[in-house]
Amino acid sequence: MQILNWQSLTPQEQVSTLERSPLIGDNTLEQSVAKIIDAVVSERDAALLNFNLKFDGVALDNLALSKQQIAQACAKVPNELKQAIAQAKANIDKFHRAQVQQNIDVETQTGIRCELRSEPIERVGLYIPGGTAPLISTVLMLAMPAKIAGCAKRVLVSPPPINDAIIYAANQCGIDDIFQVGGAQAIAALAFGTETIPQVDKIFGPGNRFVTEAKRAVSQDNRCKVSIDMPAGPSEVLIIADSKANPEFVAADLLSQAEHGTDSQVMLVTDCERLAEKVNQALTSQLAKLSRAEIATEALKCSRTIIVDDMNKAATVSNLYGPEHLIIQTEQPRQVLTNIRAAGSVFLGAYTPESVGDYASGTNHVLPTYGYSKTVSSLSLADFSRRFTVQELSAKGLQTLGQSVLTLAEAEQLDAHKNAVAIRLESIEARGDSGDADDGVQQVKKQEAV
Repeated sequence: MQILNWQSLTPQEQVSTLERSPLIGDNTLEQSVAKIIDAVVSERDAALLNFNLKFDGVALDNLALSKQQIAQACAKVPNELKQAIAQAKANIDKFHRAQVQQNIDVETQTGIRCELRSEPIERVGLYIPGGTAPLISTVLMLAMPAKIAGCAKRVLVSPPPINDAIIYAANQCGIDDIFQVGGAQAIAALAFGTETIPQVDKIFGPGNRFVTEAKRAVSQDNRCKVSIDMPAGPSEVLIIADSKANPEFVAADLLSQAEHGTDSQVMLVTDCERLAEKVNQALTSQLAKLSRAEIATEALKCSRTIIVDDMNKAATVSNLYGPEHLIIQTEQPRQVLTNIRAAGSVFLGAYTPESVGDYASGTNHVLPTYGYSKTVSSLSLADFSRRFTVQELSAKGLQTLGQSVLTLAEAEQLDAHKNAVAIRLESIEARGDSGDADDGVQQVKKQEAV
């Protein structure tokens, strides 16, 4: 990888150094995806079958997997892989169940009750990348929190032919609706629905730049009402390493992300130029042993090493980049962590490769890319729910709060807002009491007391 000294770069060169792969910014991408979406909207299942043949080279009669096909696929999965899936599933389940939030119920003032409630999203679509690397683990990362959250309809799509282990993992997570379609066309199908694939309320899952662009496009399309989890596209990792870091470990972690795709990007930030040179040597030797060496080599062309003065500056550079994955392989990783502000998921220490988070530690591997980790959080149980507030005032509560609302409404020149309060205050005054004896807040309190 190219080695650059951060302090010797001009401000503009520093910005350029942190730019993503140019493949992500393909100007023709938006137009290509728009054509695919329009085809799915107008031709529905027929378009999906045609795209399966065009992009995946697979001719299908049916998009949906039958119960028999699911059972046959599950039977083909080796026991060793089933055991690995079971352990990963258990850890993911444990970590995400710990995220279940209790409803909030607060009396902000006497007679004023405010609540925050959470309900599962009714229909969710789970996109599982297939292609050159069938992501079995992504099934667990999406299906488990969807199940824990209580989403009633859970639909899974993946490019054909779907890997047997993907089907097995889906089955283990209670997903019966599995459809053989991938790419931008699968996202369009989930957003708009077809004869076979039901329309969903929210789409989850990572993918290549076509999938990511399709998710962005449908979420902004006024022809449908669908939301997405986050911008989760081509994989990226940034490693902060000091002179004590093991260069073989660092190189292995860089390559573990570079092998995802040619549009992936990996970055090393270190205060030790000697380490940077050793890492480059290790990259060369390890690349020769990889089955996906050609892909990783292409990704490394858009990747680089940055030399900084110290670990504080390393954290600053990392925050500017906002990586999807951040590995801190230093003598005191938690000390560096205190300065980290933007990362999708962080891996601390020499014995925490990014791979454990991808598969089985328990955290979620669906993470924001492109620097969106500065404002977007990693996927969690909360993403599968919608939150709404509730408020209930007694007559006394309205009397207590009313004048402030009247004053604010008048200041904003919203007379109807003011009148909605004033007419009630007049009613209370005409009755000659607060009316608390029969108001809803008091009734609820009495029920709770019982």
